Amino acid sequence: MKYFKKLIGDRIYLSPRNSQDVEIFTKWLNDFQVTDYTGRSGMITTLEGEKQYLEQTESEEKRQFVIVTLDKDEMIGTVGLERINYINRHATLGVFIGEEAYRNGGYGTEAINMILDYGFNYLNLNSIQLDVFAFNERAIACYKKCGFKEMGRRRQATFVNGKYYDTIQMDILKEEFKQAGKEYIRNKNV
Repeated sequence: MKYFKKLIGDRIYLSPRNSQDVEIFTKWLNDFQVTDYTGRSGMITTLEGEKQYLEQTESEEKRQFVIVTLDKDEMIGTVGLERINYINRHATLGVFIGEEAYRNGGYGTEAINMILDYGFNYLNLNSIQLDVFAFNERAIACYKKCGFKEMGRRRQATFVNGKYYDTIQMDILKEEFKQAGKEYIRNKNV
């Protein structure tokens, strides 16, 4: 596959998502190790259905990227901002690491910090929020490390593998991200 280094970090870069990756996404979206954490385990993802989804044109409400390793040019996951509201200046974050060998290695944290940097400093957002399932302690720790704070909880809102779980709502404000004083995108020019 051909990837483009839109946002470059320390170990990864973010490239615009494209339909040529349909087989990899279809594999990931049919793997309980991925879908139990994204709320998609009850769905069946077909090649044709995923191809149609990936071929949708980029809209003003979405900025979706694949996460690619700098050393091997290997796609390992996806990260993006959706439901972008330019009047109220907020968006929703989505992320997952699809390749098992790259989970728990800090790649998700790096991708999240890069997309936050992009969202706050290039899209002029003020708030970025996400939903996470209460059982996903690894993701919650990652989000807190990136500066997200819990802002609410929907009790027993998610049904996974025969049980109901709370859905935790988290967010981060631009001013909170700025307080960290770090830049995560390495290929900025100004």
